[in-house]
Formats: sequence, C-alpha cells, structure tokens
Amino acid sequence: MATPPSADAFLKALKDEGLTVVEVGDWRGHNRNHKGPWGPVHGVMLHHTVTKGTARTVEICRKGYAGLPGPLCHGVIAKDGRVHLVGYGRTNHAGLGDDDVLRAVIAEKNLPTDNEASTDGNRHFFGFECENLGDGQDPWPAVQLEAIEKAAAAVCRLMGWDAPSVLGHREWQPGKVDPRGFGMDDMRVWIHDRLNPKGPSKPSTTPPPPKRPVVDLSQLVAAARSNPKAAGQPVTYSGVKVVEAALVDAGLLAKKFSDGHYGTTTVTAYATWQRSAAGGGYRGKDADGIPGKASLTALGRAHGFTVKD
Repeated sequence: MATPPSADAFLKALKDEGLTVVEVGDWRGHNRNHKGPWGPVHGVMLHHTVTKGTARTVEICRKGYAGLPGPLCHGVIAKDGRVHLVGYGRTNHAGLGDDDVLRAVIAEKNLPTDNEASTDGNRHFFGFECENLGDGQDPWPAVQLEAIEKAAAAVCRLMGWDAPSVLGHREWQPGKVDPRGFGMDDMRVWIHDRLNPKGPSKPSTTPPPPKRPVVDLSQLVAAARSNPKAAGQPVTYSGVKVVEAALVDAGLLAKKFSDGHYGTTTVTAYATWQRSAAGGGYRGKDADGIPGKASLTALGRAHGFTVKD
C-alpha cells in the first residue's frame, strides 16, 4: 500500500528536484478529504488547464468553479516553470477512469487503451495542472516542460516509482485529450532518464520506456492517396495507426476513426493539422490532408514518433 507522504515531505521532494515552489495560502490543509479517502496513491497524473494567465489559472485551480469545487490539483505548473501548490490530499483532478489502466500503473507496465470510467482516480493519483490553452497551438516553453518532468520525477523519487507511474488524463478517462501538445511517451522517457541518469545499479524489473515509432513518409503518402478511394479496405501501412493516434492526441480525430485506414475522415483531420500554427499554417493545396515532411515531423515531435524519408 502506497501511503501518501506528508505535505512537508512532498514540498521537500519538489525543492530537492530543483523546482521553484510557490506556496499558495493554507495549501497543506486544502483538500476534498471529506468526500472520501486519499490513498493508497499509485501514480502522477498530468493535465492542461485550458486557461491563460498564471494568476487566474492558480486561482481557478485553488477554488474550482460551479459544479467542480477546488482544489483541482496539488500543484499548478506555470509557463515560467514555477510550481504553485494549491492543495494537498484528495483533489478534484482525475475523476472516474479505467481500472485496467490503474492496474497497469501499479504494475508499471505499458498502459492499455482507456475504455471505461469506473474507478475513482481522485483517490489514487497526485495531480499537476499545467498552464496551457490545450488547443494544440499554445506553445509549451522548454522551461515549463522541464518543470513538468522534474515535478513528476520528484514524486516518483519520493514514492520509489519509475516513469511508468506517470500518465496523462487522456490515458485515464475516455473522452479526455489533456495534456495536448506533447507526447506522454516522450515525457516518460525524460522522467526515466532523470531518475536513472547512469542506469540502474542492479537489474531492474521496470520495463524500459517504449521506443518511438518510426513512420515512413513515402508509405504514409501512398496510403493517404489510395485509401480514401477504397472505403473499408484492410490496413495498407501500419504507420497510419501511429499518425491517427497522434491526431487523436491533438484533438483532431475521434478515437472511433483511428482504425489504420487513411480514409476521408483522416484526410480531413490531417488537413486541419496542416492549417494549424503548430502544423505549419499551410493554406490551399498545401493543406490537402496528404502528409508532407515538415508537417509530419512537427506532428511526430509533438506526439511521439519519428519520420523516415
């Protein structure tokens, strides 16, 4: 059983990891414990806030809003990399999620697809809200990404966990897309490397972080040009599934259309990516839904795959 550490131990772990921490009000005693237990705790969950402005974001995460009282997390990670502590204990951040995902987090195995909302996540996870609009275009400053990595690693170090104990809200609760704008597999690799800078001193039972998939541009383009003309045909190139998963992460494609067939719905979703600022801001025939190297590389950088010419 993973008993939650004291608030002071939590604060020390964050500072020891090199983070700048802002203590907001009586954060140590601000929680939702009267609604149910907090613990055993099994992992760290990351979110984006869909807000702009650090002061406003921190205020919302501390107090909540109509229908969802605060605190909405334990810490808010701002654009400048500072971590604002707003609560400690049970917080309204995770909601109901998939019990198969919870079991995988506990076992530190690769996560299955979340397909049900049956288990209380507020009880079992630390939560960090990260200041970002979550529209796929709001940038993630390097200092903020490093702070996210450090905050998650600090909790893992404190609890004796490794990177597979860190997940995104989108990996826990069906229908959620946060955090949007960076790949969770990438984040877990960075956290693992921070926790294991020289490798383990003894054989580890923790699985290595998953390798980044490689998408062959020429094979993907061939699928994109041929698949829409053959509705329902079998998968022609496995990389299509990788790209569709990234489009789902970006909030541009519904999960039910992530089927490995680069059909008209995928073409439309990819065209939207091409037109977005993050995808290159293309217009006209340059945003026709057929992948180009620059837009595909940008999608892979944001959502965890590598492009091969």
